Amino acid sequence: MKYDIIIVGAGVVGTSIAYSLIPYNVSVLLLDKNNDVAMGATRANSAIIHAGYDPKPGTLMAKLNVEGNRLCEDLCRNLSVPFRRCGSLVLAFSDAEKALLHELLDRGIRNGVPDIRILDQEELHRIEPGVSEEAVAALYAPSAGIVNPWELCLAQAEVFVREGGDILLNAEVSAIRENDGSQVSGRYMIETARGAFEADNVILACGIQADTVHGLIAGPDFEIVPTRGEYFLLDKSEGTRVDHVVFQCPSEKGKGVLVAPTVHGNLICGPTSEVLKDDIEDTATTASKLSEIKVKAARSVTDISWRDNVRNFSGIRANSTADDFIIREIPGKKGIFEAAGIKSPGLASSPAIGPFMIGLLREKGISLPKKEGPYDMTRKKIHFRDMTNEERAELVKKDPAYGRIVCRCEGVTEGEIRDALLSPIPPLSLDAVKRRAGTGMGRCQGGFCGPRIVEMLLSERSDASPLSILQDGKGSTLFVPRDAEGFPSPEGKNAPLKEVES
Repeated sequence: MKYDIIIVGAGVVGTSIAYSLIPYNVSVLLLDKNNDVAMGATRANSAIIHAGYDPKPGTLMAKLNVEGNRLCEDLCRNLSVPFRRCGSLVLAFSDAEKALLHELLDRGIRNGVPDIRILDQEELHRIEPGVSEEAVAALYAPSAGIVNPWELCLAQAEVFVREGGDILLNAEVSAIRENDGSQVSGRYMIETARGAFEADNVILACGIQADTVHGLIAGPDFEIVPTRGEYFLLDKSEGTRVDHVVFQCPSEKGKGVLVAPTVHGNLICGPTSEVLKDDIEDTATTASKLSEIKVKAARSVTDISWRDNVRNFSGIRANSTADDFIIREIPGKKGIFEAAGIKSPGLASSPAIGPFMIGLLREKGISLPKKEGPYDMTRKKIHFRDMTNEERAELVKKDPAYGRIVCRCEGVTEGEIRDALLSPIPPLSLDAVKRRAGTGMGRCQGGFCGPRIVEMLLSERSDASPLSILQDGKGSTLFVPRDAEGFPSPEGKNAPLKEVES
């Protein structure tokens, strides 16, 4: 099948580009190797919309960070995605670190960060009494915020599909070939695990695999340095420990360990920084790195109750050997574009990366005619927990399914889970429902609601076997077959499973 544009990678960058193409009369295919969108760095990060004082002035990173921050609030409002502009603080504990705050202040002013300033010790503790008394000053950036990163990604992808875009999951790209023009009509042939597709233009947004996929079509001129960061996610009882995102002074390894509220009301602490050399997708957590977080976070915020930990997780950052984001048409490969090395502040920059890529396509002569008919860039989603009692009562009167709580920890209703199952990109796993509806994110981690959600997944797909239900990605089957005597069969999780199509 032939498309005008194929996008490879359905993280927050790839979906931002797909979403930005909605107003144009072009055929677009979004590919991802996983069984859902937002399965890479997008689903496991600090969830911070950085203000923009950290990137070096004049870089693409600085420009897109500040612009993405500016766009994020309206984008999230239009897509019904949780967002809060809570502001951030960079703490200084010495005169030397106070000098670094002034360097960051200068960068922020040059980058166009609004209302950024330095707080003395008295004002710091007045606006954020939760920080350590040893902090002597702080850089205050009120424009920083927090967001639900995977819902932002999902929302953009869902609107893209609803408005006519195509998506294909479980479709890892194995080859990108230039056509010779003899038998095919597209400039490029993209070979995937689920077939081959033609396109005149290709956009690569492949995260930690960016250099590998780049190598399918061109020689290497950058290298991704996959860097694992581990986190604590603490219970809502700790969620009010601080009101702002609290950083320490950054180093060459990154922005350091932060302590911050989340849009769900929890407290997040992390990340660490560890370059992966063997398995670049290894998202394990380790006792040593988690201990490191405890020590470093306690310097910023004392008395954190680590016993109220809900879970630990890690994500992989797509750091690169380049000093800046790599957003370009690949030299010598007309029609092949890439967004690579999108490390922090990639999430904050993502609302601006999509429009920036549209401008780059136009600059390189790609035809993007406007759609003649109507289109809708918004999405409405019910978050029952966040509604007023009056709004809830009215909603339940119209649809009783919203009055039946399934996930008690997070207050998620049957109606919200049903909406997730019927979304433009239906979930294929228990965690995919979690990303759409917020189930299983509380203290019990799905222990109570999980079985009911499995029932709903099976009822929605009447031809599906229980053996096909996954916890998350490929191979994470929840159930195994039994032998004639009722014991798990020797094949266990390696037994053949009935495939559920995307």
